[in-house]
Amino acid sequence: MASGIRAEVSIREPSVCRVAAVSSDYAPVETVTRSGHPGDGEVVGEFSIGEALDDEDDLEEVYSTGSDHVYRFTRDCGCGCVCEHVERHGCPVRDLRAEDGVIHLTFYVSDVESLRAVVTDLRDEFDGVAVRRLTRSQPCEDAADLVFVDRQSLTERQREVLETAHEEGYFAHPRDANATQVADCLDITRSTFAEHLAAAQKKLLDDILTH
Repeated sequence: MASGIRAEVSIREPSVCRVAAVSSDYAPVETVTRSGHPGDGEVVGEFSIGEALDDEDDLEEVYSTGSDHVYRFTRDCGCGCVCEHVERHGCPVRDLRAEDGVIHLTFYVSDVESLRAVVTDLRDEFDGVAVRRLTRSQPCEDAADLVFVDRQSLTERQREVLETAHEEGYFAHPRDANATQVADCLDITRSTFAEHLAAAQKKLLDDILTH
């Protein structure tokens, strides 16, 4: 049986996303759907929201029950939206919602390498990309637990300290370099090196041990 991965990812205030903008200006947006217009390079989107919107020239209200309003909009293909970045990896977006300008989307990938490619693509284009939840469908009995380490949680300095310590052999057994030698490479004090290293290791262990 397949052992694919269900990924839930959030993107903070992505550019060119009409749904994110509406959720920032009004209320949470749910039940977002999209469809293409064959041959004319356009995509039609619809979303539901719990309140009526002010006059928005590019949005057409197509349904209303008083407590639920459905709006439709049209945009050009290839505008660089979040969904296009995910789906060009062959992963259709299965669920999409937005709240306070943050997009939350769900998609499926076959393996961790495919997931990493999608997330890397998103982070190259957008700020505030975070992997919120990963679920494997049917792990093999001998497969390791699935853990996606979010390197974005580290500060630039913490990453530099980790990378330098690794390159210098600080984590080797026996060690090729001690804390003082690595600190000298970074031009920082031993105590500063230890502080950054401890903070970075805690963040990585939090990712590994609490998921």
